[in-house]
Amino acid sequence: MKTLQVALGERSYPIYIGEGLLAQAALLAQHIQGPSVCIVTNTTVSPLYLEQVMAALSFDFECASVVLPDGEQYKNLDVLNQVFDQLLTSRFSREVTLIALGGGVVGDMAGFAAACYQRGVPFIQMPTTLLSQVDSSVGGKTAVNHALGKNMIGAFYQPQCVIADTDTLKTLDDRQLSSGLAEVIKYGLINDLNFFEWLEQNIVGLVAREPALLAEAIARSCQDKADIVAEDEREHGARALLNLGHTFGHAIETGMGYGEILHGEAIAIGMVMAADLSRREGWLTEVDVTRIKALLIAAGLPVETPAGMTAAGFMELMSVDKKVQAGVIRLVLLKAVGQAIMSDDYEPAKLAETLAHFEH
Repeated sequence: MKTLQVALGERSYPIYIGEGLLAQAALLAQHIQGPSVCIVTNTTVSPLYLEQVMAALSFDFECASVVLPDGEQYKNLDVLNQVFDQLLTSRFSREVTLIALGGGVVGDMAGFAAACYQRGVPFIQMPTTLLSQVDSSVGGKTAVNHALGKNMIGAFYQPQCVIADTDTLKTLDDRQLSSGLAEVIKYGLINDLNFFEWLEQNIVGLVAREPALLAEAIARSCQDKADIVAEDEREHGARALLNLGHTFGHAIETGMGYGEILHGEAIAIGMVMAADLSRREGWLTEVDVTRIKALLIAAGLPVETPAGMTAAGFMELMSVDKKVQAGVIRLVLLKAVGQAIMSDDYEPAKLAETLAHFEH
């Protein structure tokens, strides 16, 4: 097991990465502060791991669970109420600990529920997808979607710990694995050229699920994110760079309908669009853009927008993004491979050219 630390003063917490961690009751129990737990999971993960985690806890804690429908289209306030219904039906006090057992949607919803229930109760992240292990479980961003915009209702709320059991990746389908690799590649692009080059050399092994390579990719991704979150927890500066490709990608997710395209797939396309605009600004070369696309394709990810996405549609959806300030869309762009910047002084005409180029 490898242990990393998210350094946030009194709210610091560990990230555990390793095999067989779901069954380690003692590891989990040391981060549960009260007498009761409520495990939040979904219909896909529940048959695989819920019984195992419940068994690890039931001797020492009063346990309840809530099984949500699986999919981004269910990440909304209506479905979130199922968590509150279970907590209130069980008469759980502020001493309850919520456990998010699942991917990014489960983690976001359980975390937001924990932030809200009786004005805040502890929660633990137990991510079961590659995307959630390398990104969404770390850093305390919790949210649900609205029909008009992704992740527009939420809170910054840090977990007690993150327990990433790499054995859970064995049951992940290929598309979900590729979706997670998009976020892994993102870390190399924004500020870790050595990692990007390592990914180019090892992408075939990662797609083939070689355990040592996956463990290394998860650890390096989590370390990169932990360092950035420790520097800028609430996204006033450096943390915004983690949104490379996300303004374009969130527009695709919202425009296509939540659940039609996976988050990592949308982010992969968004990163290509950001690279294209960076090339038009004169920062990247055509060779750089081709190199980025080649790695994403090798990871099994799309690099073209889906049918139905128009330039006008992109602009309308991007204008509701959380990174809009004073009416200007702020974008994470690339000065070089491995060097991202937040920019609001790109040429609007060049953004229009990029959107037109990717219009379908």
